[in-house]
Amino acid sequence: MSRAAVVCGVGSYLPPNLVSNEELAARVGSSDEWIRSRTGITQRYFATTGMATSDLAVEAGARALKSSGDSSVDSVVLATATPDHPSPATAPLIATKLGLTGVGAYDLAAVCSGFVYALASAAGMIAIGAADRVLVIGADTYSSVLDFQDRTTSVIFGDGAGAVVLRAGDAEEPGALGPFDLGSDGEGSHMITVRAPGSRQRLSGVPAEPRDQYFYMEGKEVFWRAVQRMAESTKAVLAQAGWSSDDVDWLFSHQANLRIQHSLADVLTISRGHVFSNIAEVGNTAAASVPLALDQAHSTGVLKAGDRVLLTAFGGGLSWGSTLLRWPVLPL
Repeated sequence: MSRAAVVCGVGSYLPPNLVSNEELAARVGSSDEWIRSRTGITQRYFATTGMATSDLAVEAGARALKSSGDSSVDSVVLATATPDHPSPATAPLIATKLGLTGVGAYDLAAVCSGFVYALASAAGMIAIGAADRVLVIGADTYSSVLDFQDRTTSVIFGDGAGAVVLRAGDAEEPGALGPFDLGSDGEGSHMITVRAPGSRQRLSGVPAEPRDQYFYMEGKEVFWRAVQRMAESTKAVLAQAGWSSDDVDWLFSHQANLRIQHSLADVLTISRGHVFSNIAEVGNTAAASVPLALDQAHSTGVLKAGDRVLLTAFGGGLSWGSTLLRWPVLPL
């Protein structure tokens, strides 16, 4: 039997500051109707003063560990584009706060695709025997890098964290991840970016402009590339697994925009009724998006043991990735 990474715990956390469309619209010069019609979002959560990405990640990680029934792991992998500091990595701090001092811990940066990339990385460690249990967290505080003068991006994002615990198991059992498909296209790196700080900007000889520290995205270009790349990626893993679109009970795509989710489902000929979406309540939570949705679907009873689940995400880099699994039995 082949050794595989099996999902055995799930958890998530949203910060306490709920921000409605009305509240945000007044701040950015927009309207609730404008935001809803373009994104499908009605509210999101922002971190409060004094909070950081690690704080959200610790809460989600603790809940995932509790769900797994075992507080020990061999490694912690954090997917984030908004670490506490440019250096050092945030994962070791998270591990220590969770009482996991001494375990391997590292950050992984693939923006909104980060959680799928982190799953693949953790699955690789388990496959080669470098770890038996891994805590994988996706967490971001995009409110810290939003330009509230730019209504096209500032209304999309929210803060949050989601996590799963993976254990070593058999590739044929429920919860086993795989196959994986990962991809990137650096020619589109300018389409989703925060220019500063970074070596490119600091060594350019040109002082950073105030807007360089904020998130920038070319929304129209990103929309169609996201649909195209996620469709290609999901078709690849479906083919490798011997599944068809009709076999998919639930599609969990990155919660970037409701129209992107629906367009992807249409391309894959998956009924929109089989697309799990929580973007209306939480917005685009970047690397936290997929695990946060998984935990919500599980905790509300939408996701049931044995369901065939397809995961896919697209983000800066440009980067994308997909995997699949049959949902295991987990405590509610």
